[in-house]
Amino acid sequence: MNAIMNSCILILLFCTSVSIAQAQIQNENDSLALREQMLSDKADAIISYAKKFMGVPYVWGGMSPSGFDCSGFINYVFRGFGFSLTRTSYGLAELGKTVKLSELRPGDLMFFKGRNMNTTRVGHVALVVDTTNGTIQFIHAARTGIRIDTFNNSSYYVPRYIKSKRMDYVGY
Repeated sequence: MNAIMNSCILILLFCTSVSIAQAQIQNENDSLALREQMLSDKADAIISYAKKFMGVPYVWGGMSPSGFDCSGFINYVFRGFGFSLTRTSYGLAELGKTVKLSELRPGDLMFFKGRNMNTTRVGHVALVVDTTNGTIQFIHAARTGIRIDTFNNSSYYVPRYIKSKRMDYVGY
């Protein structure tokens, strides 16, 4: 009788442990989904704000709505959301988590060589605004001012592409 009772208790404990583990996994999945939604909402807000500066002229070293350079533009936009970032495009390229082109999503940063194709150093930064159907669009401070360009098949940007980074917006 004791053996049967002990077996029942062990089975009950096992089932309880499995239920608890399943509940913890569900809680972790729910937390991850909530975090992803918060990340997406923050990225959408940052992109919407960045678009308000469309057409602002390019100014070397510029960090204000009277004129931006590429890293000045990214700094200004992100500062509006509580970020304090490094000033240069190559410094920005050291922040966040590296992501593949195929994993890009709105809110990620893309980094490119500047005008000198013979360098490996980052010289330009842009903010991804859309990745619908694999078409990557980004907003940045180009020589013609703040504008949105398409990455795919670009004879200028594709050969200059270096890497992409994902910032952690949650908590800011």
